[in-house]
Amino acid sequence: QVQLVESGGGSVQPGGSLRLSCAASGSIFSINDMAWYRQAPGKERELVARIDSGGSTNLADSVKGRFTISRDNAKNTVYLQMNSLKPEDTAVYYCRVVVRLYTDTYPRQYWGQGTQVTVSS
Repeated sequence: QVQLVESGGGSVQPGGSLRLSCAASGSIFSINDMAWYRQAPGKERELVARIDSGGSTNLADSVKGRFTISRDNAKNTVYLQMNSLKPEDTAVYYCRVVVRLYTDTYPRQYWGQGTQVTVSS
């Protein structure tokens, strides 16, 4: 199995910054896509940012120019740098990774436990 440990959430004032981390561990053969999603109260979970194994990224229009996704393949970790935070960024943020274990014949997706981000004055 794969364990995902998220960290970096918290409360910040509008205009502030936070950096989320999500570290994967286990008998990992390879990691394909890594992504961050978020879910605000009463809303559906939405894709915030995605990075593939080659480093290509996609970001939601609502966060372009403010958020950056990156990964450290040596540490099996994905990061989300969030700048110029707005109240509408308030949500639970989840990481999702597509991992192939040594015992797998195909990759599977795994979700983190979620970390709360609150942007409020």
